[in-house]
Amino acid sequence: MEDFKFLEVGVLSDGEIEVAVGEKHPAMLEKGFVPAYWFDIRLAGRPERIGRVDLRIGNTSHLILYGGHIGYSVNTEHRGHRYAARACSLIKPVAVAHGLKTLWITCNPDNIASRRTCEIIGCKLIEIIDLPADTDMYQRGERQKCRYRWDLGELSND
Repeated sequence: MEDFKFLEVGVLSDGEIEVAVGEKHPAMLEKGFVPAYWFDIRLAGRPERIGRVDLRIGNTSHLILYGGHIGYSVNTEHRGHRYAARACSLIKPVAVAHGLKTLWITCNPDNIASRRTCEIIGCKLIEIIDLPADTDMYQRGERQKCRYRWDLGELSND
C-alpha cells in the first residue's frame, strides 16, 4: 500500500446519475484500513448529493470477509430507482484501474434492498457468515453478513 496512488477519475455518469469523488481516505494500516474513495451520488447535472458509494482498494481478510470493497447508501427520498446499483457500475472502472479483479460486497441478511443491488450488478451470493464478537459490526448489534462476490472481468472499450 506504500506505493498506492489515488487516480483522478473526474465525474462518472450514465446520463441520469453521476458519481464524483467527495473524499479520498489514505490507508491507516494500524487500524487495518485500506485506501478508499468516497463518491457522492448525484442526479446528473445537479449539485445535491443523493447518496454515497465507497470503494476500498485492497484485500485484507477483514475487508474480504466482513467489510467489503464497496459500501453504498441512498437517501430515503431517492430510493427505488436502482441508484446504488448504477453507482456501483459507474465506479467499476476505477476498481479495474487499480488492478482489482474481484470485489466483495457485504450486507446484513435482512437488508433486502442491498441484497437486490448485489443481484442487479451481477454479484453471486457466496455465503452468510457469523460475525466474530471482536468486530465493530458485532459491537453495534449485527450478527451476520451476506458475502457477495462480484467478478469484474474485462472492461470493453466499445
